[in-house]
Amino acid sequence: MNRFVDRATIEVESGGGGNGCVSFRRERNLPKGGPDGGDGGSGGDVILHVDPGKRTLLDFHYQRHFRAGRGMHGQGSNHNGKDGADTLIAVPPGTTVVDVESGREVVDLLEEGDRYVAVRGGRGGKGNSQFATATNRAPRTAEPGGASRRRKLVLELKLLADVGLVGLPNAGKSTFLARVTAARPKIANYPFTTLSPNLGLVRVGDAGSFLLADIPGLIEGASQGKGLGFDFLRHIERCRVLLFLIDSTDPDPEEDLRVLRAELEAYDATLLDRRIVYAWNKMDAVPDDWESPDLPGAHRISAVSGEGVQGLIHRLHDLIREVDEDGE
Repeated sequence: MNRFVDRATIEVESGGGGNGCVSFRRERNLPKGGPDGGDGGSGGDVILHVDPGKRTLLDFHYQRHFRAGRGMHGQGSNHNGKDGADTLIAVPPGTTVVDVESGREVVDLLEEGDRYVAVRGGRGGKGNSQFATATNRAPRTAEPGGASRRRKLVLELKLLADVGLVGLPNAGKSTFLARVTAARPKIANYPFTTLSPNLGLVRVGDAGSFLLADIPGLIEGASQGKGLGFDFLRHIERCRVLLFLIDSTDPDPEEDLRVLRAELEAYDATLLDRRIVYAWNKMDAVPDDWESPDLPGAHRISAVSGEGVQGLIHRLHDLIREVDEDGE
């Protein structure tokens, strides 16, 4: 099973620099030649870079320690040591890097080409040939290589999606995702079917496509860590449009809406400033004379039958284009 993992702790260590060499030329016709000690090579760096093919941080639960190569020592005849090899660590788009010691967020790796040098290798030490002067033609001094550097980092993944699907457990989010994308999330008639975020591509005819993220169901108190919501609320932060999916068969759908808005506001009040679309789901399961609560512009859909879904998809696509045009 391909588990979704959105947080991991890793330890990285750069390579130490190679030592400089103390050496003198010794040839048959030159018994007392000058210094020819080479420099040590620089240690390798540890570099994080975005790999668009990666979707989770699962790999880091199996490998947590990363070390770059050490620089080689300098040698005689002015032979410099070889630099240590860099270690490259591939992370998914949307990975935030936090330094454990300071607790500070140090970089946000969003797209292909983004990279971050987590620890730099030690500098190679100078050989004695670098210390020769007019008054000291035979220096017996060389530098040691620079020390390696260690660091502990927390990697946090925030999904990069155009639309975030928000709803209480059993609102039908997974069914909706399966209806409009090729994603096949687990679907069942009990709360918390979705235990991890699911991501799917929604195609809008010839007009284009957008990415839809199904965030695990929120419950009241999710912003304080209850249920499953706390660990996954962060994924909503990067969604440009939010789709509130509300179960029309619930005894009190207005209360459901209040809970959803309250939890998002408690986590980050600016989320409610995003473009938001509301949809009453499961219209196939309510009486024909069912009256929806007063919510202007809300869509009436059935993720099971497909009723109203295409109109909702086009509305979401239009809003995404508005966001693009406004440069948000």
